Amino acid sequence: MPLTLKISDSLALVWFAMFNTLAFVSFGLDKWRSTQTGRRVPESFLILPAALGGWPGGLIGMKVFRHKTAKWSFRLKYMLALVPFALEVYAFICWR
Repeated sequence: MPLTLKISDSLALVWFAMFNTLAFVSFGLDKWRSTQTGRRVPESFLILPAALGGWPGGLIGMKVFRHKTAKWSFRLKYMLALVPFALEVYAFICWR
């Protein structure tokens, strides 16, 4: 049986790709700004895209840029963002 994608699958794919990219780039931008004199990216903006669907992208960004990995308060907030992300994935799978 050929694999067919519904329109909801395509929208979900775009949604998750967009927020994963945004989360990854946000960590890179904040790391770059931390070495410059520019304004930093607020922690809430690093966590929000993760909660909205970009949790894996943000986690990869943390590891690649070695950024925000030692700050326990941020790591706890980021781990809590896994809850809404997991609920989104669960909802997508159930209502697919």
